[in-house]
Amino acid sequence: MPEGPLTERERQEVLRSHMPDGRITAIPVRRSARLVLLDQVARAFEPGVRYSAAEVNTVLRGFSANVSVLRRGLLDEGFLECDRTRYWRCGGTVEV
Repeated sequence: MPEGPLTERERQEVLRSHMPDGRITAIPVRRSARLVLLDQVARAFEPGVRYSAAEVNTVLRGFSANVSVLRRGLLDEGFLECDRTRYWRCGGTVEV
């Protein structure tokens, strides 16, 4: 059975459960919940800015020690893209 989008209440519960102090305590198994966390992480990257791998790692360390899992999730789910030397944000929500 396909998962539907989460309500704002469900999104907030995911963040409270998995990021109680702004750091990720566990990556959810459910894709919809995982996308909530990845979206939150993606917000740390400014749209239109190119980041080096070292800069990406520094930002991701603020969320979790497991930088490679976060980076792979952001890339796989379309929040970040990269070429050989740079990463940039290409998805996720933005504050208006």
